[in-house]
Amino acid sequence: MPKVKAEKKSRQHQEVRNQGIMFNTGIGQHILKNPLIVNGIIEKAALRPTDVVLEVGPGTGNMTVKLLEKAKKVVACELDCRLVAELQKRVQCTPMQTKLQILVGDVLKTDLPFFDVCVANLPYQISSPFVFKLLLHRPFFRCAVLMFQREFAMRLVAPPGDKLYCRLSINTQLLARVDHLMKVGKNNFRPPPKVESSVVRIEPKNPPPPVNFQEWDGLVRIAFVRKNKTLSAAFKSTAVEQLLEKNYRIHCSVHNVEVPADFSISKKIESVLQEANFSEKRARIMDIDDFMVLLHAFNSAGIHFS
Repeated sequence: MPKVKAEKKSRQHQEVRNQGIMFNTGIGQHILKNPLIVNGIIEKAALRPTDVVLEVGPGTGNMTVKLLEKAKKVVACELDCRLVAELQKRVQCTPMQTKLQILVGDVLKTDLPFFDVCVANLPYQISSPFVFKLLLHRPFFRCAVLMFQREFAMRLVAPPGDKLYCRLSINTQLLARVDHLMKVGKNNFRPPPKVESSVVRIEPKNPPPPVNFQEWDGLVRIAFVRKNKTLSAAFKSTAVEQLLEKNYRIHCSVHNVEVPADFSISKKIESVLQEANFSEKRARIMDIDDFMVLLHAFNSAGIHFS
């Protein structure tokens, strides 16, 4: 009779089984288990003893306990009540207990408290909305050290002309300085995710750039729908022309400007693009200054994007 192979069990897997926790990868639960990477992330956050730290996705608390040793207070935001109980158990009856505040719920729907530094091993499916929630958060924080899927991280830091350069890249770089810190292989997590990861440091620009972000994003969104097309072609879409004509007419009525009977929004857009020398430019090679100039040209002509 053939031998039945004994199932391999790693020590860590056994520990998790003993704790009775099965991680839910459907909501992005991949616990960072390598202490060297945990220490590396904390080192890059350059914490001060007076800091309040926001940690998103603390999991079983591998990073939380080390943050508590260095910071004045840690506010941990966790969706899973089982992991909240695990975290509470871990700090119970220790001096750290009073320094830890736990917010239970979805971080995207939570009003963020004041914090100096944010550290997060995020569920990858909320990466983009969370980055913008952070960057539009007031009062300003000093920096965020965040774990992302590798490709998402590379998009954040991509320069103009790079094949990964996109709306996410330029919007993030408008509001913050972004640096890629380290690559993290999938085997540093349990259970391992299907993709490689990277750690990124984000420092918000304070004061922020003098631009209305809704206006800016409206322009960038149109330009990057087909980033390899010329801007002249990108603005020829019917939906874009309808939106800009509606905004233009509102602008004119507010400022008591009469719109001529033979008014054509497409001619108006084309004249702005030509006068500013942007007709033949493509979004994929345009930097922040280029978009600032273009937005100013459109706004000066009474064309708005929000």
